[in-house]
Amino acid sequence: MIITVAIAVAGALIANLIHLPVPWLLGSMGAVLIASRLGLKLYWSKYMRDLGTVIVGYSIGLSFTKEALKLIFAQLPSIFLATIIIIGFCIGLAFIISKMTRLDYPSVLIGSIPGGLSQMLLLGEEIKGINLSIVTFLQVSRLILIVVFVPLFVFSPFVAHEPSSSSITIHSPTIGLVDLFPSILVFIPIVVLSIFLAKKLKFPTPYLVGPIFSTAIVGLMGFVGPTLPSSVLDVSQLMIGVYVGLLIQFEEIENKAKMFGVAIGSGIMLLLGSGGLSWLFAHMKDMSIATSVLSLAPGGMDQMGIMAAEIHADLSMVAGYQLFRLFFIFFVVPPVLRIFIQYLYRKKEIAASMKEMKKAVPK
Repeated sequence: MIITVAIAVAGALIANLIHLPVPWLLGSMGAVLIASRLGLKLYWSKYMRDLGTVIVGYSIGLSFTKEALKLIFAQLPSIFLATIIIIGFCIGLAFIISKMTRLDYPSVLIGSIPGGLSQMLLLGEEIKGINLSIVTFLQVSRLILIVVFVPLFVFSPFVAHEPSSSSITIHSPTIGLVDLFPSILVFIPIVVLSIFLAKKLKFPTPYLVGPIFSTAIVGLMGFVGPTLPSSVLDVSQLMIGVYVGLLIQFEEIENKAKMFGVAIGSGIMLLLGSGGLSWLFAHMKDMSIATSVLSLAPGGMDQMGIMAAEIHADLSMVAGYQLFRLFFIFFVVPPVLRIFIQYLYRKKEIAASMKEMKKAVPK
């Protein structure tokens, strides 16, 4: 783990020197990904990822002011519509990919649904016949593509970085760790309790959702949490970046060339589709391009939250869109997908049995 930390920090510092966007996220992710491919045995505890996610969740919760919530509720129909369009696009894209590559459509479909890596893996385990290696590789590769290409776009000269009128400062380079005390001591037990409740209620990504809700609720009651030092958010980026970088185990992938082509092709198409939708929503809903892109990016709410904080986009709006899709995918999509996939397999079995019957009947 010490070796992993050293490689991740070195990658982050290099990324910072060459002015890569969100360097502590992309630099650490890229460094451990390369090091693992070179044969180094690296290790990263899931609890480190969870701690980084808690820090991001707390930061996002700070952005939920009364004015921000009014804007989110006013946009609920648009948020619902965007979620349906993105999921529908993924279903169609999975169908095209399965036809072109002759891969199992249900497996490609579960691997293509954005924003629910753990949930889709669990669903794949429950349904007989699903190829989990396809699901895992498509989900993880999509996540990595998004984490790499979305910041390159939102930090590019093509996107204006004027602070949103409804954005608030959730981290500052001038604040030190000592400035967090004593008020942070009130929030630590509240956040811990919220994670416990989120787990009990079986919420998706409890280490993110719990802190968001608890920090937002306490803030709306009048006790706003302290702004975090920028160094703390940098550390959380590294914790998440290393975890993402080590997700893919290349040696476990069969037919690597074909799977890489499928993953990159589907990822690019998904990014282009969500990018086109982002441009449309930015013009229709009077949102900045950066806020719209991060709101509709297919997956990775913690990473999108980090980027929104870095460029002073409307973090509460980004979180509102991403949270809605997260809960929709967690609670609505799995039962619908389960019924649909079982129907597809049943239809395939009937077609196969009919074919066998025709062969058995003498001419």
